Amino acid sequence: MHHCGTQRIETERLILRRFVREDAGAMYKNWASDDLVTKYLAWPTHSDIGVSKYVIEQWVNSYADENSYNWAIVLKENGEEPIGSISVVEMKESISMVHIGYCIGRAWWHQGITSEALKAVIDFFFDKVGANRIEARHDSNNPNSGSVMKKCGMRYEGTLRSAGRNNQGLCDECYYGILKADE
Repeated sequence: MHHCGTQRIETERLILRRFVREDAGAMYKNWASDDLVTKYLAWPTHSDIGVSKYVIEQWVNSYADENSYNWAIVLKENGEEPIGSISVVEMKESISMVHIGYCIGRAWWHQGITSEALKAVIDFFFDKVGANRIEARHDSNNPNSGSVMKKCGMRYEGTLRSAGRNNQGLCDECYYGILKADE
């Protein structure tokens, strides 16, 4: 793969951009402090804005590495305030694979925003980075996340029983993937 780091991506409704330190308040308010948003995630709900500030600081520092991909999801109509995030959570260079994770604030669920962001990121990795495989997974009890993946052309590849741990404990993980050849 030809890594180029987190670059700005625009879609019809969205701007996907790098996080900045000033985003901590929006992160805390819009998604990280909400137990329903983090219910099926592997990281705990943020107990206070200090946790969000710490996480954002780590993300901002990670941009020095061209193998780091982490976007703030911003609705163009909302100005610059992020409403969620989408990032590479795992990478396997030997097979040119990236594994994508995402979350978005509850106020923006069921509006096609996450699908729009994921599709843009898929296109970025196939067209700019040269990925061959893009995958994602979700807790089997969170089928809405699978719907996002399907809308983006990802195929269901199977469920691994008790293969993950999230805020609900052990969970079955449903895997989806798309290959460059599938486009």
